[in-house]
Amino acid sequence: MKSKLIRLSIAAALAAGAFGAHAAGVTDAMIEADAKSPKDVLSWGMGPQGQRYSTLSQINARNVAKLVPAWSFSFGGEKQRGQESQPLIHDGKMFVTASYSRIYALDAKTGEKLWKYEHRLPDGIMPCCDVVNRGAALFENLVIFSTLDAQLIALDQKTGEVVWKDKVDDYAAGYSNTAAPLIAKGLLLTGVSGGEFGIVGRVEARDPRTGQLVWMRPTVEGHMGYKYDKDGKQTENGISGTANKSWPGELWKTGGAATWLGGTYDPSTGLAYFGTGNPAPWNSHLRPGDNLYSSATVAIDVATGQIKWHYQTTPHDGWDFDGVNEFVTFDMNGKRLGGKADRNGFFYVIDAKNGKLENAFPFVKKITWATGIDLKTGRPNYVEESRPGDPTKADDSKKGKTVFSAPSFLGGKNQQPMAYSPKTNYFYVPANEWGMDIWNEPISYKKGAAFLGAGFTIKPLSDEYIGALRAIDPKTGKIVWEVKNNAPLWGGVMTTAGDLVFYGTPEGFLKALDAKTGKELWKFQTGSGVVAPPITWQEGNTQYVAVVSGWGGAVPLWGGEVAKRVNFLEQGGSVWVFKLSSI
Repeated sequence: MKSKLIRLSIAAALAAGAFGAHAAGVTDAMIEADAKSPKDVLSWGMGPQGQRYSTLSQINARNVAKLVPAWSFSFGGEKQRGQESQPLIHDGKMFVTASYSRIYALDAKTGEKLWKYEHRLPDGIMPCCDVVNRGAALFENLVIFSTLDAQLIALDQKTGEVVWKDKVDDYAAGYSNTAAPLIAKGLLLTGVSGGEFGIVGRVEARDPRTGQLVWMRPTVEGHMGYKYDKDGKQTENGISGTANKSWPGELWKTGGAATWLGGTYDPSTGLAYFGTGNPAPWNSHLRPGDNLYSSATVAIDVATGQIKWHYQTTPHDGWDFDGVNEFVTFDMNGKRLGGKADRNGFFYVIDAKNGKLENAFPFVKKITWATGIDLKTGRPNYVEESRPGDPTKADDSKKGKTVFSAPSFLGGKNQQPMAYSPKTNYFYVPANEWGMDIWNEPISYKKGAAFLGAGFTIKPLSDEYIGALRAIDPKTGKIVWEVKNNAPLWGGVMTTAGDLVFYGTPEGFLKALDAKTGKELWKFQTGSGVVAPPITWQEGNTQYVAVVSGWGGAVPLWGGEVAKRVNFLEQGGSVWVFKLSSI
């Protein structure tokens, strides 16, 4: 699995210039303090903990109605599709990725394009869920992002010149990359996408200055982890779990568990938290057992690359309930905890230090696959008749019994990140209410081919709405307020000390709500669906809010009846920036 570093002829000269004076660059300490620094946004999640909370209050519940556009920038060309990127802000520049593995540097005050880098993608890439990219990472004088053909690229922040490239894995085998990288303890942490193609999930740590691997940790039980020295020589770092303990047979070799949404990091624990995707194939009758570490959260010691604890939200997943949803750390009852709104419809509160379950409760209205979560064992109380049937027991051995399941595999919450406010002590969760008919089929692994063994049809549960932004009290599990939305919510959420919650809708609106009551206070039509998370920062005496607009992602590709319901939505590709009117 060792990556081969691709060194360009200009790399040495650029690196020497870029790192001659580190003081001007983004440091590890700056990234750890990102959530408390209002003048920049240095990480995906507006802080490595992922709370998406800003201490800024110039824009607040009393004056947000005066918010107006400051500028807008088009990504241009015919390359639209889904735009799920969260911008970064540093040194007066905005760094924002776009579909088809593009990245732009813009003047954060005016929107002027400073440079653009467009990665040349080969034919035959196989992203499961649109040609999206969710953002970049900043370190020293570099901006680093991943590509759909499973590469990592580091660019000089000032010029856009390539400093290094690193091939992560073989796109022809189904690997891709869509997540924003994570910087933790001076290391670049990344995952992999491709769980629908029988890849093997993992987390990798690199030297962000060079791309050189430091350690690699698989997220499928039975695979060996490795450490790497400065010359790239690998040494074994222990198998993940115990071979064949929860994966009988051979399917662990193509077991999925992709870490496709990236991770969060908490400096107080020293742990990085990565969610893992579905086990492969979807047909659960082929792989008895819990199938570690799929559909789970794994807490990894950043210094050693060892899994310190794991919590599996859906053991022996049979519904594609990826556990990739972000693990957001916060303080409650004198403990450092993590909140996770899982695809399976349950919200989990877990001790961030040891993985002990503190609480679990539904955050969607309809769940059919389990009656609840046993707080003593941490395991779901399954409704066995809601598991898709075994095709080998069908009359023709070609299709197992079809069952109706809620939520659908698109999840009670999918890639759209939630936010947490230490001011209100609420999580703000972009939830969806939908179900699916799902059945199992025979399947065998073939490199580069879809590895599902299932069929499905997504269905809305109500004519009234699908999406609902919900304020949730993690102490009680109570939904404090909700705002319903006709189309599914597929963009993220941000909350601020100004008592505001910002989020976007597929109908094209960026909206601001009162964080305490959910009352809508402002909205703006961006011209295309919003499936990305907003940010805010302050430059000089002015607070800005930004969001990327561009309809796409998994819903129009996989959404069945739901996709038909929103097929009137227009594609686009732009970033919008707002400030308070001076009039």
